[in-house]
Parts: sequence; C-alpha cells; structure tokens
Amino acid sequence: MLRKIVQIDQDRCNGCGLCVPSCAEGAIKMINGKAVLSADNLCDGLGACLGECPQDAIRIIEREADGFDEVAVEKHLKEVGKPQVHEDAAHHAHGHGQGGGCPGSRAISFGQSTAHQPEESGSRQSMLGQWPVQLHLVSTTAPYFQDADLLIAADCVPFAYADFHKDFLAGKAVVIGCPKLDDNQFYTQKLTELFKSSSIRSITVMKMEVPCCGGIAMAAQQALAASGKVIPYKEVTVGIRGTII
Repeated sequence: MLRKIVQIDQDRCNGCGLCVPSCAEGAIKMINGKAVLSADNLCDGLGACLGECPQDAIRIIEREADGFDEVAVEKHLKEVGKPQVHEDAAHHAHGHGQGGGCPGSRAISFGQSTAHQPEESGSRQSMLGQWPVQLHLVSTTAPYFQDADLLIAADCVPFAYADFHKDFLAGKAVVIGCPKLDDNQFYTQKLTELFKSSSIRSITVMKMEVPCCGGIAMAAQQALAASGKVIPYKEVTVGIRGTII
C-alpha cells in the first residue's frame, strides 16, 4: 500500500541513537553504528522520532510499504523488552491495559478519583471566543486570528486537563487536531498559511504525553520555520492523568 513512513538518511546519521527511545513502537534500531528502520509494519509514519535527530537525518516520505500493524508492534515490544506505556501511566493504572503497542491507543482504567473536589455554585463560563476550532475547518484569514495569542491543542488535552479553559484557553484563539488520526503534513501546511496571513503574537502548543501526540508540536515548529516569522513559542505537555509534565 502507498502510505507515509519514516526514511533515515544513512549519510546524515551520526549514530547518536537519540531516535531509538523516541520511537514508541520500537521500529528503529542501531546497526553498524547507524539508525535503521526495523520493519515497515512497525512504523506508524507519524514521525515522533524526527524532532530527536540532531542531524536532520529522518524525514517522512510516501512510498509503497506494508501497513502499520499494532499486533506486530505489541509482539515486537515484548520481544525487545520495551515498555508499552509510559511508566507513569502504568504505575497509576488500575487493571490491565488493552490494545496495541502504541501508548496513545492502549486502554487504561484510572478508576474513580478519591481527591476532594470543592463544590462550585452556578455554571462555569466557557472561555471559547470563536467557532470553528478544528484546524481542518478554520479559515486562516479569520478576523479572530489577527493580533491573537494562538493556542494549538491536541484534541485530547481539554478532556485530560480539568482547568483547560481557565488556565490556557482564556483570551486566546484556538485550533485543535489529532496528529494520530489526521494528516500531519496538512496540519503543517495549514499552520504555515495561518502564520503567514495572520499577525499571531504568540504560539502555545498543548499536547499529550503519548509519543504520537508530538506530531502536532512538530507541525507547529515546521510551519513556524516555513513562515519565516519570529513568533514567541512554547509547548505544554499534559499527562494522561491530567497533570502538567
């Protein structure tokens, strides 16, 4: 099948190995001092490893390749002894995780929180100041992006972080998306257009701790570089239990 997959430039690779632990599926290994792709069906093509390469030796290309196989990933991870979920998630999970080797798609039950939740009177006001919010749907020339502080959020973030509206959304324009399920190259192109056509004052990227979620930050970084602009940029990572990491 024709799909996106990682390609490693052997001439650029200096053998530092930083990409190996960044690949949650264990698809990259070191052979003769160089990083190589173990098997096509172990690579999900999202490129969580790209940002770890100091030599810019890794890129995403489109070619004929076996489809991504989560069952093969799970078997591979068991064989190589690589953890299949973030150790924090494993420590706090109640019950057994189910699903493939990708940490972002493994089922983990937290149980009910025993923490005391203070009662609030009345309804909490939404801090959302625009519509739509999906990156696929927003217009890059919409007036609410002009002179705006932009929040780019993975769409799981507002569910995981309880005070998302109060702590991060208030006073910002926002776009959301999922790099695991959508085309991250499209995200890069759309954000590049947005940065070029709008006078964005600052960029905040909120992503989940799972490796595949790094794609949305990568898209933002690449788009900012492609736009040729210098805009204050920061990233916030949210744990699957709702804490800021």
